Amino acid sequence: MSPSQGAPVPMPALPEPSPSLPLLAGRRILVSGVLTPKSIAYAIAEACLRGGAEVALTSFGRAMSLTERSARRLGLAGPVLEMDASRPDQMAAVAASLRERWGGLDGAVHAIGFAPDDALGGNFLTAPWESVAMAMQISAFSLKTMAVELAPLMSRGGSVVTLTFDATVAWPLYDWMGPTKAALEAIVRYLARDLGPRRIRVNSIAAGPLETVAARAIPSLTGLKSAWRQVAPLGWDTGDAGPVADAALFLLSDLARAVTGEMLHVDGGYHSQGARVPGDVSELPAGFLSAEDAPA
Repeated sequence: MSPSQGAPVPMPALPEPSPSLPLLAGRRILVSGVLTPKSIAYAIAEACLRGGAEVALTSFGRAMSLTERSARRLGLAGPVLEMDASRPDQMAAVAASLRERWGGLDGAVHAIGFAPDDALGGNFLTAPWESVAMAMQISAFSLKTMAVELAPLMSRGGSVVTLTFDATVAWPLYDWMGPTKAALEAIVRYLARDLGPRRIRVNSIAAGPLETVAARAIPSLTGLKSAWRQVAPLGWDTGDAGPVADAALFLLSDLARAVTGEMLHVDGGYHSQGARVPGDVSELPAGFLSAEDAPA
């Protein structure tokens, strides 16, 4: 089947970045949200290391052992820093630890998101404020808290990158994570405004659905994966976080020095498409796309 008949064209494998010109050479990057090697944040941390950066990870509570195991797999020598997104004091402690370890910071990745079960899965109309407030604080407001604590370390400028799931539309069963991501995307724009004079850029990546530990909490993931495979012009591999990691590498590097307040879609082009017509256009009845059907 040719591309004109609707078959997605596979994304070509990209060569490894040239070791003679690493994008993040000499940069110090903090990455939150790493759990297992399937985590998007893990792929980003790996890409940052490949790009020549020094990397530190954060975690907390029961997830700490998973993150420490991933840190060893990545070859990181430093300790995993404890940072509960709902605890501003822990974020301040992380900033102090980074100042002591590195003296400064060049970039940070906010890969933090959580909503209680009663705020997902068809519970939009019944979710209590307490659950909504928790989702907002951990998934959105924590970006502001993190940026405020880390900005003083970025004396020569820097980049903050967060992860979203395009909140310009409503998604099945995503419920209160939708408005929470909308808040996150707005916070990105306001942080870009207020931190821009310090040469600190703030951007988000709207990724397509990926098979991560966190994604298992989204009841509609299976349906979304199927929709992506059918609609995304470039196709979409839900098991490959590499394209998202490479986009983060770009946003953290000087190649994105004039990019801020942006939401970069890394979704195989899904966001650019409208409704999908069942079957192939060639199978439509004669006259279906006649001149009379064309918009005025």
